[in-house]
Amino acid sequence: MPFNLDRRSFLAGSAGLIALHPFSLQAASNQVHLRLMETTDLHVHVFPYDYYADKPRDTVGLARTASIVKEIRAEATNALLLDNGDFLQGNPMGDYIAYERGMREGDLHPVIAAMNTLGFDASTLGNHEFNYGLPFLMTSLIGAAFPVVCANIAKEHGASPREDKTLLPPYVILERELTDGAGQSHAIKIGLIGFVPPQVMNWDRRHLEGNVQARDIVATARAYVPEMKEKGADIIVALSHSGIGEGQERDGMENASLVLAGIEGIDAIMTGHSHLVFPSSKYDGLDGIDTAKGTLQGKPATMGGYWGSHLGLIDLMLERDAGGWHVVGHASEARPISRRNEDRSITALVESDPQVLASVAQEHEETLAYVRRAVGKTDAPLHSYFALVADDPSVQIVSIAQSWYIAQMLKGTEYEGLPILSAAAPFKAGGRGGPDYFTDVPKGDVAIKNVSDLYLYPNTARAVLVSGAQVKDWLERSAGIFNQVDPGKADQLLLNPEFPSYNFDVIDGVTYEIDLSQPSKFTSKGVLENPAANRITKLMYNGAPIDPQAQFIIATNNYRASGGGAFPGAMGDTIVFEGPDTNRDVIVRYIVEKGTISPRADANWRFAPLAKTTVVFDTGPKASNYVGDLQGLSLEPTGDGPDGFARFRIDLSH
Repeated sequence: MPFNLDRRSFLAGSAGLIALHPFSLQAASNQVHLRLMETTDLHVHVFPYDYYADKPRDTVGLARTASIVKEIRAEATNALLLDNGDFLQGNPMGDYIAYERGMREGDLHPVIAAMNTLGFDASTLGNHEFNYGLPFLMTSLIGAAFPVVCANIAKEHGASPREDKTLLPPYVILERELTDGAGQSHAIKIGLIGFVPPQVMNWDRRHLEGNVQARDIVATARAYVPEMKEKGADIIVALSHSGIGEGQERDGMENASLVLAGIEGIDAIMTGHSHLVFPSSKYDGLDGIDTAKGTLQGKPATMGGYWGSHLGLIDLMLERDAGGWHVVGHASEARPISRRNEDRSITALVESDPQVLASVAQEHEETLAYVRRAVGKTDAPLHSYFALVADDPSVQIVSIAQSWYIAQMLKGTEYEGLPILSAAAPFKAGGRGGPDYFTDVPKGDVAIKNVSDLYLYPNTARAVLVSGAQVKDWLERSAGIFNQVDPGKADQLLLNPEFPSYNFDVIDGVTYEIDLSQPSKFTSKGVLENPAANRITKLMYNGAPIDPQAQFIIATNNYRASGGGAFPGAMGDTIVFEGPDTNRDVIVRYIVEKGTISPRADANWRFAPLAKTTVVFDTGPKASNYVGDLQGLSLEPTGDGPDGFARFRIDLSH
């Protein structure tokens, strides 16, 4: 009889997973149960270890996820393990391999070694795979004992996607022998096709421009899925390194998975890129999404968090008739490796797999030695607990180092002598990373691990030439992180949770206030929404109102300068200098030259006063250690926030 099981019944108590163990017993003689497992956004997290904090961490690590993989393989007769991209970059181990040890032909990248050990069946590329350049990527992939596919990145474009010379195979069709409910084997062809956001052409322009080209995800799928069917694929799974965004199709979508799921011929979809979990309540009530059934456009889907935090799981019941194999039932979930308790402690739900740990043990030790090297000293703490509400020392030191570097680089050029500003944002400021995801470098020695903590990504230095008007709009875009506040009301939520902290640029070299009573001029995605809005007030340069026509250099990074975040004045057409050095290297070089740094914030921005008005925001519990250091901000703790955060109140009256 046909199998039909929604996620509620699949997970519910005695009628759920335990009663169905092993799940494949539900399959009839002409039915095959197939489990699809997904990791996504691993970012080189193999060990359950935080290299920035230099301590174990129970919430991350492929070695932990591996234990769930082995449990699931034991539960199911038929299973595939798939990765959804962003595996080569994202923590100091990735940087150590790329910048210190290097990748020569014959070398095995540690994350690839771990994936080989666990027996992955296939992967696609994520956008961060390109961060270290194409030669590094291609050399790293040589060691993969599994196919890696990507359909929408091509070395040469043809008249249509099917005529492109793609960088990697656009898809693979795995031929597998799967066992049905009666114990009989069946040959089934499983098609896997991969996609990456086309925005990589902006984000990693220095590596990709002139070498590869990107196509729209959905248009590429429309071209290749019929070809996969023509070549015999019984079912097709999309490996979409793309988030779950809007359901209205637009050309060049970054988060296209919801639209992609509607493509005829795709039977299931793995998603990622957003560092979120699906199914979860995050997506409740959105058009085209059923979180109870775990579907996008009616297709089973999953997103397995990030850094190994979850294993995405899709159960498919396949039934054969005269027309071939079809999906007749499905269930989706995302299994976590840890649980946060009411007292903010973490309980590990699984142990690390010793074989996976052993596969990268040497590189783990080498990475520890790499991150522990001292490069200088700081005479004040560097922390980001208040980086979203006040001028901040961890952002300040990045801005100072960038300005110092760009001033040297522009000497002797036509831009020498122009005023140099510097834009920097807090990368580790809680949010989806959790209440411990903050920069916290104590007074004293500064090691490489601390610099990595200050600057999370391997971006390279850039300078852009902008007008005074663009400086203001750059800051208006940044100020979108704040909710609009009603004057005279108490304890209003300050921060927009949909606005990532890495898009909250503070521009050093000017002074300004932010009027929270005004609406945001731009949406959280950077789209102009309220043209007349003016959150940025009292914008001054050298003590005088900024001239909208004046020219300024802004020191920033390749991501921002090339259009990342859609900031006015930083859309790729204003770049006047492209540095060969990473921003991290710039910071290290600055600290080495100075010996001892004094990264005290200069309070160049503040909130405009609003009488009888208070707002609240959430930060890490350790923020209480630094409350006394804040200048010009009336702040008090109000107790616990959600999910282990601490909540603070700001009085905007003065």
